Amino acid sequence: MNRFVGSRSLVVRDETKDLSFPVLLMYPTRVPAQVVAMGPYSLEIAPNAPVDGGPLRLVVLSHGSGSSPLVYRTIASHLARSGYVVAMPEHPGDNRNDRSLSETVENLRDRPRHVRLTVDAACSDAEIGPHLRGDDIAVIGHSMGGYTALAVAGGKPWAGPGQRVEVTKDPRVKALVLMAPATGWFGLNDSLQDVTVPILLIVAEHDRMTPRWQGQLVLDLIPDRAQVTLKIVENAGHFSFLSPFPPQMRTPGFLPASDPAGFDREAFHREFPQDVREFLDRTSTPRG
Repeated sequence: MNRFVGSRSLVVRDETKDLSFPVLLMYPTRVPAQVVAMGPYSLEIAPNAPVDGGPLRLVVLSHGSGSSPLVYRTIASHLARSGYVVAMPEHPGDNRNDRSLSETVENLRDRPRHVRLTVDAACSDAEIGPHLRGDDIAVIGHSMGGYTALAVAGGKPWAGPGQRVEVTKDPRVKALVLMAPATGWFGLNDSLQDVTVPILLIVAEHDRMTPRWQGQLVLDLIPDRAQVTLKIVENAGHFSFLSPFPPQMRTPGFLPASDPAGFDREAFHREFPQDVREFLDRTSTPRG
């Protein structure tokens, strides 16, 4: 019997900031999917269908600055069909509808907390929680989401000389997938000494927004280089990790839909999610 993609929406409360933010969940289900429009995108999902299987690994996917969870729908759907629960928070103050906190120290503090709160909410949800392995979390992050993943896994960011950014490590995080990560806040030698989980580091050959040196920081500062699997995507750009956009959105002025000449984003996204899934399969804590 085939597995399909179920979906569920949560509203997560951040008492520290007195606000709430949405989280979209995708997970395996046996209920046949239907085409559902979400904004400009069409997703094959079964809304509010029951979860199939368990205990399942929870993966939190942190979007880039000023972006949206739905631009990672390809990888999220693939992981859900493969038996993972994917939680995609919309970071308050740093998303496509609200950039009021983008490029602020407050955003550097807030983003890792959003991930921790998302894990708490998913694990305590009456429908989703009973199917989860709450102590074996993976975090996928693109660009600023890569910063977020490193920070929640034990990274110690700095906003400038003498300006330590206070973040809290979440010991439930057991693996990271970093896609073109923004890492400039981890420039000091001990900034990543407490990041000891396996990492899949994926960088784009022609990335002008988070150039190669930012990925190199991870390689240089992680205490155990053997924990990092490096993948360089030839001819890719910073936005090549985003799901292919509908034709009407592929305009010359819309940078997220643009790639270096000759790069086939559709073909890349037929293989890339499998690479991520295989890494998550390898790094998953053995079930008791």
